Amino acid sequence: MISTYTPKYIKIKSGYMGQLVEWPEVITEGKTLEESRQMLQDALREMIIAYRQQNKEIPIGRALLEQIPIEV
Repeated sequence: MISTYTPKYIKIKSGYMGQLVEWPEVITEGKTLEESRQMLQDALREMIIAYRQQNKEIPIGRALLEQIPIEV
C-alpha cells in the first residue's frame, strides 16, 4: 500500500527543518532543502518500522494544505 505524507520545510539558521504535517514526530534538519527532504524520507521509513514493531497505529497521510494570501 502506498501512502503519501505532506512535508513542510522551514528555513532556519543552519539550513532547513523538515516535518510531516500528519505526523509531527517525524522531523529532521538538513543544510540544504534537498538534504532535509532526503533525511525526512529516511526518518519516515524508520518511524514506520518502529511503529510496526510496537504495534502502534501509523498516522494516515493525505493532508490538504492551502495557503491564504494576505497583504501585510
